[in-house]
Amino acid sequence: MSGLAEVTSPPYDVIAHDKEEHFLAADPHNVIRLILPRAEDALPGNPYHQVADELASWLADGILAPDPEPALYVYEQMSFPPPGQRVQRGLIGALGLVPLDAGVVWPHEGVAPGPIAGRRQLMEATQANLEPIFLLYHGSPDGAATRIVEEAAFTRQPLAEAVTTDGLRHRLWAITDHAELAAVAADLAARTAFIADGHHRYCAYLQLQARRRAAAGQDAAGHRAAGHDAAGHRAAGQDAAGEEPWDRGLALLVDAAAYPPRVGAIHRVVADLNPESAVMLAASGFKVRELPGGAAELEAALGELAAAGEHGVAFLLTGGERAYLLTDPDPALVEACIAADCLPLWRRLPAAVLRDVLLARLWGIGDDEPGVLAVHDAAAAVRLAAAPPGGTAVIGNPMRAADIYGLAARGHTVPRKSTSFGPKPRMGLVMRMFAQG
Repeated sequence: MSGLAEVTSPPYDVIAHDKEEHFLAADPHNVIRLILPRAEDALPGNPYHQVADELASWLADGILAPDPEPALYVYEQMSFPPPGQRVQRGLIGALGLVPLDAGVVWPHEGVAPGPIAGRRQLMEATQANLEPIFLLYHGSPDGAATRIVEEAAFTRQPLAEAVTTDGLRHRLWAITDHAELAAVAADLAARTAFIADGHHRYCAYLQLQARRRAAAGQDAAGHRAAGHDAAGHRAAGQDAAGEEPWDRGLALLVDAAAYPPRVGAIHRVVADLNPESAVMLAASGFKVRELPGGAAELEAALGELAAAGEHGVAFLLTGGERAYLLTDPDPALVEACIAADCLPLWRRLPAAVLRDVLLARLWGIGDDEPGVLAVHDAAAAVRLAAAPPGGTAVIGNPMRAADIYGLAARGHTVPRKSTSFGPKPRMGLVMRMFAQG
């Protein structure tokens, strides 16, 4: 019999290309069948409509069941088993939507129109938020939200629990007490949130909201989402007159002061570019050194990359048996490739140098081209590059969280798919059906 671990998955955009079949085979009701739409050969037609039919059948069969009353959910992720435990706790609920330029919800990464449209079409077809986005805020130890999260984790029995193959234990508690819900809402009302993961989904929330308001004949430009206080925040479970389901979106909200996130890099695999050609072209703008042991000694190569990153921008290139370390990008080339009106910090961001110098200038490739894959795991990127028909993996170092926060606070977003905040919420534990509000 399958448990929660077998029916849940990572977020749709971090599932390695060679791991998708693993989740599909884990259980016929794994949530990947909902969050990664794909047309089945036996069922020609719109894959989003196929997902909607699948979701409806799961609800009808009792595979999924709505909770009997509105709730916020305390969600805990803990490395398991001990020692060396890392813990993250937060609240999953429905967040009132505000425009990104309102200064309430801060983006930090650029987006592309295709993924936004795809997530919006999925929500339109299913009439649901299937995946919580991941937001950070800076709380206080005596704040009601942080206090209630801690009390639930230490004094109450969890509603659900699972240990997944990545070594994390996931636990969930429902908060339904009206006084506690009101206290959380009051605590969060004056705070702002930072999008750690889910920029495309948040933009899809806004796009869906605008389309539904336009369809209803409302003035989307002048309409203010019902239920927002002066800061624009709402907590889940608090109904507001005139509010529609698409005026909110499902989110995990974590107090970054209590639980600082882990920040990782997102790597690239460039198809049809062999490593030898890639290195030859890169040598005109970087110092290049071949690493002993090549790709077979990946851990040692990643250690070299991390050490080089302490002194500046560095990348690891590989695609077969050999591996190369790129360091010391030519300052004149960096200045020529990156706009003069950018902040000085921008020229030291690995993601900016990757996109504007290495990819665009030296290789003549756009980061958004179909042959450029964004891969969260370094080992998975190396495997993809080495597999037929071959390509080049570009492994980078993560950016500093302080740099990302600083840029976001100034209204600047880093290049798309360049940061990976974690641990990310597990998909399939909490969904939000529009029919239930």
